[in-house]
Amino acid sequence: MSNDSENRPEPVIVRLDINAVNVARSILYDAYRNEPAFQYLFNHRKPGYKQRVRATVRELVDLYFALDQDAVGVLVNDSLVAVAFIGDPDLRLNLANRFSWRVRMVLTAGFASTRRYLDYHEKIRAMLPQPLAHQLPLMGVNPKYQNLGYGRHLLKAIQRLCADNPRGTGLVLDTGNSRYFPFYESEGFRSLGKIRLGGFEDHILFREIHPEAKATANQN
Repeated sequence: MSNDSENRPEPVIVRLDINAVNVARSILYDAYRNEPAFQYLFNHRKPGYKQRVRATVRELVDLYFALDQDAVGVLVNDSLVAVAFIGDPDLRLNLANRFSWRVRMVLTAGFASTRRYLDYHEKIRAMLPQPLAHQLPLMGVNPKYQNLGYGRHLLKAIQRLCADNPRGTGLVLDTGNSRYFPFYESEGFRSLGKIRLGGFEDHILFREIHPEAKATANQN
């Protein structure tokens, strides 16, 4: 008798374009609406929380597509089940300088939430390592496909993509959910520090891309 992993469809890594925008937004909304950082930043105790999260995900996804940043996903049986957006090392995105983005955020997510998110974004930027590194601001797996290994499959593809870029030295991401720590640690991430958000701490994590990893990626 074959086990579940043997029967599981083979995942395929794909590059995303604007045609995937609606599915990407939906996956990321489900991924972030229950995250402690988003609950604090967008005040989940105040009416309209879900709308504020949807607006923020929409504006971030649209911005990264507009800036022509890398976006990848996991395809299973022709269905997109996981997505990630990767910030180029040279970008060092400063949202405070994106006037039109800020205006749209204020109109849809509200002034207080926009201000909190901008402050949070600046604190992350201040912790970014030197020399330059890729950032992973958005990554999510469809809830129906979680705990099946697709998140790890996606993260390994992201790391290979980063290794292909000679300008970056590693990958930075953040998480306020402690249940993800063993997963990221198993992938070689270490803590750069913490950001206090209300009653909890958001961890900024970094994985170095070693020269041998770059060479291996370039050979494949």
